[in-house]
Amino acid sequence: MAMFETDPVRPETYREFERPLPEWFRGAALGIFVHWGPYSVPAWAEPTGELGAVPREEWYAHNPYAEWYANTMRIEGSPAHEHHEQVYSGAPYDDFLDAWRAEDFDADEVLAVVAATGARYFIPTTKHHDGVTLWDAPGTDGRNTVARGPQRDLIGAFADATRAAGLRFGVYYSGGLDWHFSGLPPIERDDDPAPDDLAYAEYAHDHVVDLIERYRPDILWGDIRWPDAGIAQGPKSLVHAFRTFYDRVPDGVVNDRWGESHWDFRTSEYVHGTAVEVGEAWENTRGIGLSFGHNRNETSEHLLSAPEAVRLLVDVVSRGGNLLLNIGLEASGRIPELQRRTLEGIGEWNARYGHTVFGARPEERMPASDSPWIRWTRTDDAVHAIVDQRGRVHLPDPDRVLDEGTARVADGAVAAERVDGGILIDVADAATPVAISFRPRD
Repeated sequence: MAMFETDPVRPETYREFERPLPEWFRGAALGIFVHWGPYSVPAWAEPTGELGAVPREEWYAHNPYAEWYANTMRIEGSPAHEHHEQVYSGAPYDDFLDAWRAEDFDADEVLAVVAATGARYFIPTTKHHDGVTLWDAPGTDGRNTVARGPQRDLIGAFADATRAAGLRFGVYYSGGLDWHFSGLPPIERDDDPAPDDLAYAEYAHDHVVDLIERYRPDILWGDIRWPDAGIAQGPKSLVHAFRTFYDRVPDGVVNDRWGESHWDFRTSEYVHGTAVEVGEAWENTRGIGLSFGHNRNETSEHLLSAPEAVRLLVDVVSRGGNLLLNIGLEASGRIPELQRRTLEGIGEWNARYGHTVFGARPEERMPASDSPWIRWTRTDDAVHAIVDQRGRVHLPDPDRVLDEGTARVADGAVAAERVDGGILIDVADAATPVAISFRPRD
């Protein structure tokens, strides 16, 4: 699969979909992801660590992703299994679907918070690995949020609110796993089987085409892979789904988690798969915490603060990518308070310094530094140094790229002088980090 592979090969069948990356996505900088499902009712996982930092042999039984609860609770001896037995007496997972009410959900309210961050696109999960669809998807026999639980088309509500807020709308769909449809044992190792048969491939195809026809998403965000039986050309193949997508949304984009097929941009996750973070067609995704789904076990020590999230955003943009930052809604539909604070802090920073990330490109002539922390971006008429330090800061500029006389922060000029092969500035701004903009000499 292309997912996380450094040199994926696009099959000849899928070469018809190759196209330049649309400028709207290239310069978007920030998207907001939302994981929400029956797993938001137990909202339980061990906050063990980031994907890529937890040993693979420990990952599945000690999974920090609350959205994997339907898998982890079935692994004998796992803490999630013990928790499920103690708290829910081993009840079937679908009890959570019926207990999920979304009683406080207001899509416009959620999108107001999202839009205030400055994010350019929004992607909710439409079907995660538990197989529950958040719209009345074909073939689900009522195992969806219209017939059960919230009794609402949650994807339709998100789509309308997203576009009303002026953002691009995307859909996440798990094509690689469906624990309910496949009936396979829990995944305990990387090489455990996933559904690959024609029946599942056609079922998933019908879901994706239905999402395209109903909601006209700007982004198709697949996950894990695509069933092998659906890769080859055919009336219900992934080829047909992609043709339908680009016919309906010519400037739409597709990520790289659709098996060995097609992608417009690459994806990394937390600190896993970072080798794909090259060029200007990639996206790093992670939760504000260690989980994508809401996890009651996470505290402030597990979550990105607003300054940490801003640094991550700046770092990603300075290297050519977009950041897709996830929030996990509570079962009620509310944004957890600690996650809301991080989003609000990002919005406050972007209101002041968003011009240094949105529509920006890497400034390859200027080297990044971790001591002090400095990242560089550029826009049409300016080069931006984003600095996480107070007081006197030395910005290396041995090639005299910058005109020190034009140094500015958001609200006006800042004193700068050329010293020892660089520019010395006095950082007094209370924001964290601070962006100083210069006109380049050329």
